[in-house]
Amino acid sequence: MNKNTIFVGLDVHKNSIDVALADASRASEARFYGTIGGDLESLHKVVRKLQGKGVTLRFVYEAGPCGYDIYRFLSRQGFDCVVAAPSLIPRKSGQRIKNDRRDAVNLARLHRSG
Repeated sequence: MNKNTIFVGLDVHKNSIDVALADASRASEARFYGTIGGDLESLHKVVRKLQGKGVTLRFVYEAGPCGYDIYRFLSRQGFDCVVAAPSLIPRKSGQRIKNDRRDAVNLARLHRSG
């Protein structure tokens, strides 16, 4: 795995996307990057900003009612993007309350671990 890889977890909703980042190094902790608008232009701005650092970006988000627009958008630009089935994402028993920030960080961390 390339040391210059950043794993990007996206918690996607109609009006917003929560973004989390995890470096390829397992020693570093996954971190919350921020909340952006739910449109593709907002996502494109974040991608350009992260891409400017000269790293390889790998994206993951949870399948849901928003469809595959983000997957198609990122794939057309040549990025690796995974759409994860919600039922296959492991959850701790104490985390039953939905939290967008925690979900995005968890997706980035799990994608980094494979």
